[in-house]
Amino acid sequence: MQESHDNYPTRLDHAIPPIPRVEPTVWGGREHGPLDDDALNAFGAGGYLIRHRALGEDWLPPLNQELNRLGADLDADDPRVVREPGGGSIRSVFEPHLLSDLIAEVVSLDTVLPVARQLLGSDVYIHQARINMMPGFTGTGFYWHSDFETWHAEDGMPAIRAVSCSIALTENYPYNGSLMVMPGSHETFYPCVGATPDDHHTASLVNQRIGVPDQTTLAKVADRCGIDQFTGPPGTALWFDANLLHGSGSNITPFPRSNIFLVFNSVENALVEPFAAARRRPEYLASRAAVPFGSIQASV
Repeated sequence: MQESHDNYPTRLDHAIPPIPRVEPTVWGGREHGPLDDDALNAFGAGGYLIRHRALGEDWLPPLNQELNRLGADLDADDPRVVREPGGGSIRSVFEPHLLSDLIAEVVSLDTVLPVARQLLGSDVYIHQARINMMPGFTGTGFYWHSDFETWHAEDGMPAIRAVSCSIALTENYPYNGSLMVMPGSHETFYPCVGATPDDHHTASLVNQRIGVPDQTTLAKVADRCGIDQFTGPPGTALWFDANLLHGSGSNITPFPRSNIFLVFNSVENALVEPFAAARRRPEYLASRAAVPFGSIQASV
């Protein structure tokens, strides 16, 4: 039985107007972490923040080696491995923090975990983690979407109190499929039309069609908010609100792009039953152990 009121109805059989966000974007203050007032205000207004040197240069060679190891060691039929359309190269590997001590250590860095706690104003846990790999020439993009729409509809995340951290492991150029965001779009929830198919995640992780705003809505939001693009050297972190509209184009350049993608949810925002899906998604996509990160590291 659903235990939480639905402030953000979606996956409907008819269109309804956009819904103003109920929750604040920034939950903690200057005294709660490393971000100063300017950074907190920028995140609150735009819904995203770029932090340089989240990883030092000495981290990059071993992490790239770890990506290669994970890709080689995991079985081809492991559901945590998502491939490009047609069964091509690896697109994503989920739960890397449980597969690699090195990546678990990245989560604990002073440049990562305290920022999540400050933005969310509480202890946090990993709702979802993955490595994203966009190979040169053949890497396909991600269509415009709000992550919260999926996490709410298919995972039962009650409130917009989660934040994502994408840490670049390669150079992010304007032309190799780097992430684009619509600044300020996080202030509004855009309900989507279309019921959630059974086992939707098996298709949406490759090419999402359900749970995305229609083109008319996207055009209006882009006209009002504009589009910014995340570029920068390896080691740069992009923090963005769970409800920020974002997407990426395909990579037809020779330059591959990869990143560690961490989703932090407040322990006070534990998942309930899905709001618009018949069953829960697998644990590797949506952890239900709302235990503060750090207290379960002994099992990593």
